Amino acid sequence: MEIFRGTNEIDRQLVRPVLTVGNFDGIHLGHRAILEKVVDRARSFSGRAVVHTFEPHPRKVLQPGKAPRLLTTLDQKLELLEAAGADVVVVEPFTLEFAKTPADVFIRDVLHERIAPVEVYVGYDFHFGRDREGSMRMLTEMGPRLGFAVTIIPEVTVSAGDVNSTRIRELLGGAQVEKANEMLGRCYSVRGVVVVGEQRGRTLGFPTANLEAENEVLPAAGVYAGRACLVDPGDPEAGSSWGAVTNVGTRPTFEASGRMLAEAHLIDFEGDVYGRRIEVTFEHHLRAERRFDGVDALREQIRADVAEARRRVSL
Repeated sequence: MEIFRGTNEIDRQLVRPVLTVGNFDGIHLGHRAILEKVVDRARSFSGRAVVHTFEPHPRKVLQPGKAPRLLTTLDQKLELLEAAGADVVVVEPFTLEFAKTPADVFIRDVLHERIAPVEVYVGYDFHFGRDREGSMRMLTEMGPRLGFAVTIIPEVTVSAGDVNSTRIRELLGGAQVEKANEMLGRCYSVRGVVVVGEQRGRTLGFPTANLEAENEVLPAAGVYAGRACLVDPGDPEAGSSWGAVTNVGTRPTFEASGRMLAEAHLIDFEGDVYGRRIEVTFEHHLRAERRFDGVDALREQIRADVAEARRRVSL
């Protein structure tokens, strides 16, 4: 997959681009419905499946106090776009100056002049241009005049309701990871560097990898079953994975700082991964976080959590 850091960096005419535009935070089932259409159409006439997205999220620039916490890091988003079949991703730097671009100028000068798509596919709730003045009507009227067809992809629903990033954040905030995963079409995951903690897990017989999370969204405080996978090169090699019991919370048995932490016990792993980046998935919510009367009670509960994780993750 080819990546351009802004449309200004595109140095040649792309081959029959089929384009979609959006923030694509989370790459959930709604996004994937759009991406599948774009990829299918591009493949049908040997074109290029092109995604135009923004970094940072526009609201982080325009309304930093109201900006959403993002489900995916840029690295995760790019990897998920590549896995979905994207050939080209344009990561447009979103600045205050870029935000002043009128909607018609965005269509004509950014999309048409620099990317020159033959077809454009966007979600039903897509807005664009200065003050989000760009409408579906404007896009569908201007597109054919400039030489590209426009298709609006309707919303996607699953049993949990309408699929959108806001709803997924709410579900994660309520510890409903199974429902969030249903909307994502994959397991929610968090990446970060393993840092040295207080090593209390080791004294309990269940050493943990303390995660310095890169993602902005952690699930609600609680204990979760999933997997942990090494991201960067080293020994063990990148891609190595283990079942994991991950605690998200404030560790009330030991401290009262109120800091939200994520620490994962890698089942059947021996060694250390300090300084390595890992990605932890949240597949099942096992229980709420709570304070125990002492370390013996906590040790017994962790033992039960590991046994339940083995059953849930089929280890």
